[in-house]
Amino acid sequence: MTERHPHRGQPHALHSLAEWRALLELAALPWTWPCLQLAPRGDGHPVLLLPGFMADESTLFALKAFLRGRGYDVQTWGFGRNVGFRSRHAQALEQKIRHLQHASGRRVSLVGWSLGGVFALYGAHQAPECVRCVVTLGSPISVDEQGSQSPAVVRALYRLIAHRMGPDVHAMQPRAKKLRERRLLPVPTSCLYSLSDGVVPPQEATIGGDPALHENIRVQGSHTGLGFNPMVLAIVAERLAQPEGRWQPFRPQGWWGTAYRWATHGALPV
Repeated sequence: MTERHPHRGQPHALHSLAEWRALLELAALPWTWPCLQLAPRGDGHPVLLLPGFMADESTLFALKAFLRGRGYDVQTWGFGRNVGFRSRHAQALEQKIRHLQHASGRRVSLVGWSLGGVFALYGAHQAPECVRCVVTLGSPISVDEQGSQSPAVVRALYRLIAHRMGPDVHAMQPRAKKLRERRLLPVPTSCLYSLSDGVVPPQEATIGGDPALHENIRVQGSHTGLGFNPMVLAIVAERLAQPEGRWQPFRPQGWWGTAYRWATHGALPV
């Protein structure tokens, strides 16, 4: 049984204060780009990218360029800035997934960053027959009954921009209730999370479920840098490259596996 991370409470204050690390991750991208070209190529199926809270398609530039270079038909959601889990966006997303599947004749992979991952899971629940796999990046997909454990400033921003009740409003929306009631999504799902994420704590960014379909993959980095973190890009490419219908859990091998395990498990406590 795949289990959520046992962390409790909010992200460590030092991790939240050090979210500027994303600038270092962005600066490392040009230097690691040649190595990223060793990632497996895809089969051309459609991949839909979903931005995080208060972000738009422009923040997905690295993922978009990298995955297109790997041979995918990359699309972005096209709804402008993500200003919260709005009903109109949720409905439009389901329609877009169905349209992409119909137009291409192939199932769509969904990659959602932060709140975009919540949208991705919702879209997969609503149209599972159209979705090939889901990948979430630091997404608050498993908020407990006591509510969001994100830092107070993040919750305040959500109240200011999206809803006066803050991110906990997700748990009360009919669409969010459907996610909880049908948590065992019948679609391969990979949840990438970081122990040093300063925005979404690991227990909220991980999922419980069937290990034949659901997995949690630890990465090293900040929350705001996940969309251009070289390690994240490499893992996303590896996950998307799996043949349809033959999904297997993440098991990095060789020198890449050794480097991954050292970076994520050797340098940080479990």
